[in-house]
Amino acid sequence: MSREVIRTNQAPTPVGPYNQAIVASGKFVFVAGQIALDPQTGQIVGTDDVAAQTERVIASLKAILAAAGSTLDDVVKTTVFLKDMNDFAAMNTVYAKYFDESMAPARACVEVSRLPKDVLVEIDCIAVLESN
Repeated sequence: MSREVIRTNQAPTPVGPYNQAIVASGKFVFVAGQIALDPQTGQIVGTDDVAAQTERVIASLKAILAAAGSTLDDVVKTTVFLKDMNDFAAMNTVYAKYFDESMAPARACVEVSRLPKDVLVEIDCIAVLESN
């Protein structure tokens, strides 16, 4: 995969582990939004804990990416949906463990009024595989 981080001082500097833009070439993997469901039990993980839910969500993203022949390192864009923007710092701390700031994907984060099963966070992503 070809991947180039785009940075300009003509736009705001990122306030977290993400970049302004990524230019990438290859085959794309579009991962549906994931919520904090245990894949074995179907139960919500970390009912009132956005950090625990974010860990579970990222574990699911990693598993889906692996099934597609990809990794978190190949992610070029994420969208984070939070039930409460006051949870941003806790979510961002977990997120930063998985995405190195220097090569982190572009990201949008929005507060929404409600998420499936009343979870606290949902994340989707786009990754790029090696072009063949």
